Amino acid sequence: MSVVHTAGPPATSDARTLHGAGALDMPEPDHRLDRVSQHPIFQTLVQERNRYAWVLTGLMLFVYFGFIGLIAFDKALLATKVGGTASLGFYMGMFVIVFAFILTGIYVARANTRFDRLSADLARSLAK
Repeated sequence: MSVVHTAGPPATSDARTLHGAGALDMPEPDHRLDRVSQHPIFQTLVQERNRYAWVLTGLMLFVYFGFIGLIAFDKALLATKVGGTASLGFYMGMFVIVFAFILTGIYVARANTRFDRLSADLARSLAK
């Protein structure tokens, strides 16, 4: 029983590289990636960015889960009326949302200054 292929790319004269002696030849690894990933400026950039992101993430998780904890364990506190008809829970919920925007702004400010400067230094260093 023979197999007939009816679909697929047309056969070319270089089909031997796919099925012949050169089938197991792998292309040379891209040394540019190694050059970038092992560069001290790149490593500094990655370490600083990761550390900064984890600190901001920790702050956001603390505020968010603190609010959720108050909802779960101290409903009476959150039900306290503040400023007329609004409750403390309303203002605390709004604080969580505003806090997320503030942290985003803080990260963007750092990214536009320190992280962009490191990226530019890395690009200049690699262009040499």
